[in-house]
Amino acid sequence: MAEAQDAARGGADGGTGGGRPSGGGGYRTEHDSMGEVRVPAHAKWRAQTQRAVENFPVSGQRLERAHIAALARIKGAAAQVNAELGVLDPKTAAAIAEAAGEVAEGRWDEHFPVDVFQTGSGTSSNMNINEVLATLASERLGGAPVHPNDHVNAGQSSNDVFPSSIHIAATAAVTADLVPALGHLAAALEEKSAEFAEVVKSGRTHLMDATPVTLGQEFGGYAAQVRYGVERLESALPRLAELPLGGTAVGTGINTPPGFPAAVIAELARTTGLPLTEARDHFEAQGARDALVETSGQLRTIAVGLTKICNDLRWMASGPRTGLAEINLPDLQPGSSIMPGKVNPVVPEAVLMVAAQVTGNDTTVAVAGASGNFELNVMLPVIGKNLLESVRLLSSAARLLADRTVRGITANTERAREYAESSPSVVTPLNRYIGYEEAAKVAKRSLAERRTIREVVLDSGYVERGLLTVEQLDEALDVLRMTRP
Repeated sequence: MAEAQDAARGGADGGTGGGRPSGGGGYRTEHDSMGEVRVPAHAKWRAQTQRAVENFPVSGQRLERAHIAALARIKGAAAQVNAELGVLDPKTAAAIAEAAGEVAEGRWDEHFPVDVFQTGSGTSSNMNINEVLATLASERLGGAPVHPNDHVNAGQSSNDVFPSSIHIAATAAVTADLVPALGHLAAALEEKSAEFAEVVKSGRTHLMDATPVTLGQEFGGYAAQVRYGVERLESALPRLAELPLGGTAVGTGINTPPGFPAAVIAELARTTGLPLTEARDHFEAQGARDALVETSGQLRTIAVGLTKICNDLRWMASGPRTGLAEINLPDLQPGSSIMPGKVNPVVPEAVLMVAAQVTGNDTTVAVAGASGNFELNVMLPVIGKNLLESVRLLSSAARLLADRTVRGITANTERAREYAESSPSVVTPLNRYIGYEEAAKVAKRSLAERRTIREVVLDSGYVERGLLTVEQLDEALDVLRMTRP
């Protein structure tokens, strides 16, 4: 009986989405609780989506593809559970679930026109997918009415569905895209660390000469930065994968049948393979987006690490004549429209721009995350946009850096060693023989006279005075040995 009443209401509120001709040729008339709206004839969406399109002509940017897919997966799982609980007719539920699968696959992306800068709860986008699925399901049922609210949105609210969709999309993107991409980059850096294990070079602190290191040690440090980024992401995953689904409007779960949230989340976990769980506290999960802010902060940390790595690569590859030229980056494209033969570190530069964007995105997420009031955060769409964009950009950038730069790096071994041996900092191991102040005098004289540390030490009579032997001097000035004290 209830299902029949729902169907009747669906027919009154726009039915299958076919509507009736408005006389405009390219439009049809749809109806919602506020009245009638003209909708493009081809559109699968209905009245509320059209209102949002007209109300928010802001950026031309829509939800991320992964976000639309996550919304669709929630709707499909909810329809199946509602059928099991007797809320929906099995045929209606099956039609909604089938349509949701197609949306998740990207077959209907052009029917999601709502700007990302919209109502802060994401209600416009939630209704967009409700309407599209209602229309598609109705078509599968031969025109039988399917209502976007009463059927597709049964047991749900924008306030729990939309944030859940961000959590699902972000969890999927982090686990399936970013973590593997960072692992790929770390492996490439580790390969170079092993290859460059014996390449000794001058260390640098404050951009000034320091005691020697190996190029392998530096690349090992870069690999560790990336690996630690993965650890940070994985530490945030348990909270990121918690879903507020089932809280409906304010966290109380009003209008949700018993067992609905647990069953829907279990179905989502099964179909996605993600470690999704129900929120431990629905009021925290409804009113705050701290897990998304936390994850964005981890993305920012990864961006900061990539910035350090890419800047080091650019410095070491600078030249080829007037820079450091300790390493060579792969030549990928001409670097100047006016200077023939110039080649630039284009991939590290692109990654640096990605890192800058991710850092800016994190600021947006932090400000938006602080905009929760009582039982709802009202900047959900912009949180989703920036977080998912950051994951997507970092995933692409990490693989690009590994494949188009790191794997092709070669070392200028002799030049690097020359820097190490000519650095006044190699005097440091002599402290224990001649003392810090005498060693400082040697270093300054070496620079002033443009002579090696060894030459100055021998010329200064330290051997004759018995402070050290020639053998001890040679051992102390072995630059490779200095990297392994």
